[in-house]
Amino acid sequence: MLLVAVAGLYYLQFAGGGSEEKTEQKEGMMVDNPTIVYVNSDSLLTNYQYIKDQQQALREKSEKLNAEYTNRAQGLQTEFNNYQKNGSNMTIGQARAVEEDLMKKQQNLKLYEQSLGQQLVNEEGKINQELYNKVSAFLKQYGEENELHMVVKYNPGSDVLYANGGMDITEAVIAGLNAEYNNSEVESDSTAVN
Repeated sequence: MLLVAVAGLYYLQFAGGGSEEKTEQKEGMMVDNPTIVYVNSDSLLTNYQYIKDQQQALREKSEKLNAEYTNRAQGLQTEFNNYQKNGSNMTIGQARAVEEDLMKKQQNLKLYEQSLGQQLVNEEGKINQELYNKVSAFLKQYGEENELHMVVKYNPGSDVLYANGGMDITEAVIAGLNAEYNNSEVESDSTAVN
């Protein structure tokens, strides 16, 4: 009798019927074959049209703000040059007033430069958060539709030292994200026309 029980346990353990093979839990249920895939983050950032468009918009905004700053700086430089040219014709009181005014303007220009820099940093942070939200939402839906259990980010230098190419879903994710983004752009364009 003991021999039959040991043989039964041996069979369950090595024939695949044991519960130890169930390795991962999903919402309280055991999962037999966890499916883990990866997305190459460098390729995603390079080929996702949304990020290309956002980077271009940020670049244009940066150029515009830089031009505004340059105009203000040139205006201040012109005032300073005029002061140097005409300073000898001014009274001491007038010269002091102009110098104080120029110093205040220079301080305001520095504050303006800092404000522009902070504005660009905030804009970039907003874009990064939107990117994260879009990719996460897409991957959640994609994972559910394809019965995936985990999607990891892979890029050179990451903690993933090796990944089988068959686990790479980067191209499918980029295609799906771009299609979703292009559809949202078409919808926003048609809404703007109406």
